[in-house]
Amino acid sequence: MKTRTLAVSALALALAAFAPPALAKDGKKAGTAILIPAEDLKWTDVPDFPGVQMAVLEGDPAKGAGHFLIKLKDGFVTPLHHHSSDHFATVLSGTMSFTVDGKETLLPAGSFFVFKGKKEHITKCVPGADCVLSVDVRGKWDVVPEAPRP
Repeated sequence: MKTRTLAVSALALALAAFAPPALAKDGKKAGTAILIPAEDLKWTDVPDFPGVQMAVLEGDPAKGAGHFLIKLKDGFVTPLHHHSSDHFATVLSGTMSFTVDGKETLLPAGSFFVFKGKKEHITKCVPGADCVLSVDVRGKWDVVPEAPRP
């Protein structure tokens, strides 16, 4: 019985992979688009982090997965911390400094980074210009401070 159920499930998945895309009433491919001109971004201050602002683009990072821009004031520093959810980000402006496992790495605009599995790090926006990041977070966004090391 289990073998038959698995076979039927596999067949259904295979057929779904070859199904034509859903069409809207006008016969065009159905789908979603989110288009936000820069002047329409709604920047808000991030509580408990002076000098940090966030513009949510999609989802609700306070509750679950989402996409947002984060702006860090020139010279901003967050001590050793981690995030509960994996996240993927691109530096859009400024230069970021991340210290991971005791090693500092500078990431200028156009750079990409990922933190998975609650990886501890120190975050800095290098003095000279504010930093703006585009972030894709796979769950609730948080900043969890680590205890200072002796």
